[in-house]
Amino acid sequence: MPNAIFFYRIARWLYCKKIPLLPKLIQLIIFIFYNSKVPPSATIGKGSFLVVKGIGVVIIDNAKIGDDCRIGIGCKIVGKGPYKKVPMIGDRVFIGPGAIIAGPVVIEDDVIIAANAVVTKSVPKGCIVGGVPAKIIGKTSSLDYSILENQSYDDSTAEFMKVG
Repeated sequence: MPNAIFFYRIARWLYCKKIPLLPKLIQLIIFIFYNSKVPPSATIGKGSFLVVKGIGVVIIDNAKIGDDCRIGIGCKIVGKGPYKKVPMIGDRVFIGPGAIIAGPVVIEDDVIIAANAVVTKSVPKGCIVGGVPAKIIGKTSSLDYSILENQSYDDSTAEFMKVG
């Protein structure tokens, strides 16, 4: 079965052509099969996709998501009262599983949002953020790999935790 982004792209095309009812019907199909809300009024750029077929993803109406973004399972991109504006996400942004982006925030290009982070403030270009509420914890320029590439070359396991 195709993923939620496939159905979103069809609904978005119909929405842009001002064809009534069908986009809402496709949004309902996305909800039923993927337990997700991916409205046709949201803009999702080329090359962006929802991980694990988009299960549990919620995107608010009119949100803007750039090109080549990765949106993890269970992510929420939502508004926040009393603001009218909704999140705007740049290009090449990685949003970890369970992350929440709330309010009229701007996430600039080349950002990594850690799993389960709660982002309530705008994030500058090239930052890594994590925590509740999210704080800058690093820069993407310091990584020796690209988070957006699906690399599987290391056959080792992570080191064990240490006491204290």
